[in-house]
Amino acid sequence: MLEGERILMIIYVILKRTFDTEEKIVIQNGKISDDGAEFIINPYDEFAVEEAILLRDKHGGEVTVVSVGDEDNEKELRTALAMGADNAILINNEEVEEKDQHTTASILAAFFEDKAYDLILGGNVSNDNSTGQVGPRLAEQLNIPCVTTITDIEIEGDMVTVVRDAEGDTEILKTSIPLLATAQQGLNEPRYPSLPGIMKAKRKPLEEIDYDELGIDEDDIESLTETVTVFLPPEKQAGKILQGEAADQVKELVTCLHKETKVI
Repeated sequence: MLEGERILMIIYVILKRTFDTEEKIVIQNGKISDDGAEFIINPYDEFAVEEAILLRDKHGGEVTVVSVGDEDNEKELRTALAMGADNAILINNEEVEEKDQHTTASILAAFFEDKAYDLILGGNVSNDNSTGQVGPRLAEQLNIPCVTTITDIEIEGDMVTVVRDAEGDTEILKTSIPLLATAQQGLNEPRYPSLPGIMKAKRKPLEEIDYDELGIDEDDIESLTETVTVFLPPEKQAGKILQGEAADQVKELVTCLHKETKVI
């Protein structure tokens, strides 16, 4: 093997099942209703799956997608397999009553505790909660480097060069593996599963593990947050066009802001 060359990378992708971005959100009894809703792979996680496949094809190795949830997650895991992932694992946490990002990260940390890996990829945020916490929390528990919002990644031997989006600017970082990185839009263009890929996905292994098989103490995954209320934003009101001279429009605008919208 040449100096700096790495072969047979072990890559994991943490994947979340989320509402289709076209779905209309409905609130029932203070909770988001999923009755009849369509679900997809979290869009940011799709970037992670695609990048994992590209890195595997370049360096050799294996891609395994992992999701924490219930049996419904199998559909999204099969989609990732159809995209080109090699293996899929569902960690079933259906019996856990109260769940938050701490819960998910702690379950994943228990799963990875005895695993060998070079790279763990995930989406920067999910399109439902958008907290961006699971990846960094998991890296902290695994005691490995973490880089968020990546838009490019190059691996040479054990060294990794990462470009990350820094709120309109870019940062170039150098680190080493094992590494956890979260994908930002612009990292790549996720592929659509092909028909042959869909057929192959049916034969690829999908393993299901109950969270309690990981030797987890219930206290260690207890939710640390509480949802007080869930509500939809108010419907947008029709706009108002001001008429007359500019000075008159300014006066009317100030009056509206003061008496109608009460923002001043």
